[in-house]
Amino acid sequence: MNPIRTGQSEKNEAEKIGGERRTDRRYDINLNVRWKLIRRRRVLESGTGKTVDVSSGGLLIEIDRELPSGLNIELSIAWPVLLHDVAPLQLVVAGRVVRTTGQRVGVRMIQHEFRTVSMPAERRAELQMIPRNGMAANAGGASSPGKSN
Repeated sequence: MNPIRTGQSEKNEAEKIGGERRTDRRYDINLNVRWKLIRRRRVLESGTGKTVDVSSGGLLIEIDRELPSGLNIELSIAWPVLLHDVAPLQLVVAGRVVRTTGQRVGVRMIQHEFRTVSMPAERRAELQMIPRNGMAANAGGASSPGKSN
């Protein structure tokens, strides 16, 4: 008997073969997504949809059509958290379509990054007026407590 292989490890391997093989935890989260199907640096198709679940290795999205496996896809996902409680974020993912089941598309993540979303100037001005950390924004510069100007 091999001391390294036990009945438990053989059972775990058998479960992986017949069942769940993913190692990354998936989070059920429903976010708006814009997608672009890309081949040789050209956009073949684009559209919108929703995420079904997200992990550090990939995503499952739901869109209005089936996509062919093996092609590159770029996703822009509206992130539900603001940067510094002010700037909207989006998660931009470069990936590959690994499977399509009806309107659900599995994407393996190749690269990802968070980007800020551009806002109209009037919206930025509104957000600058919102007090943060108990201090109001002051265009002329705020004085420090205990110091006079």
